[in-house]
Amino acid sequence: MSKLDELAAKVEIGKAKLVPGLVQEALDEGNAPEVVLNKMIGAMDVVGEKFKNNEIFVPEMLIAARAMKKGVEVLKPLLAAGGTQDAGKVIIGTVAGDLHDIGKNLVAMMIESAGFTVIDLGVDVPADKFVQTVRENPDTKIVALSALLTTTMPALKDAVALLNEQDFRGNIKVMVGGAPITPEFAAEIGADAYTDDAASAAAKAKELAA
Repeated sequence: MSKLDELAAKVEIGKAKLVPGLVQEALDEGNAPEVVLNKMIGAMDVVGEKFKNNEIFVPEMLIAARAMKKGVEVLKPLLAAGGTQDAGKVIIGTVAGDLHDIGKNLVAMMIESAGFTVIDLGVDVPADKFVQTVRENPDTKIVALSALLTTTMPALKDAVALLNEQDFRGNIKVMVGGAPITPEFAAEIGADAYTDDAASAAAKAKELAA
């Protein structure tokens, strides 16, 4: 098994302690940083598929994403030096009045694992904070909003409405998710996409940013 395949296998099962060393060994073998990164992204795609098929669950997905993160830390200086284009910026946050962050954190980790730069605004984020952050980061491709309570669905609706009024709206895609959200509600409030789990969110983000 090549170092790249070994690395992918260890990312899949979340061996965070072993991943940085394997990344270094794969680089020492002469693999370009981009190749190593893409191998890890591929491993996370496998993890996402397994999650969607109920072969693994949230804890396994989290440890795989953490292992990937450790590998990316080794590559970051090399990728920056090579001027590698990442997949783009994604701004993510849980809407005003909602303090749930486990799902949002998982989505952020999976989107980051797919090669995006993620700006995580945290929880209880006012609508205008999303707008302000897009203005500060004009290269943003996607704004992802989460609502986990039926009582915060109106806040999600308001945040999307405010984003839809902005002059930059044509340059970004708006993704929404969370337990009470449905594809119908997402369409009704004017969002571009709805996904029901973190693996689908990462796949959809890649599709929207392409």
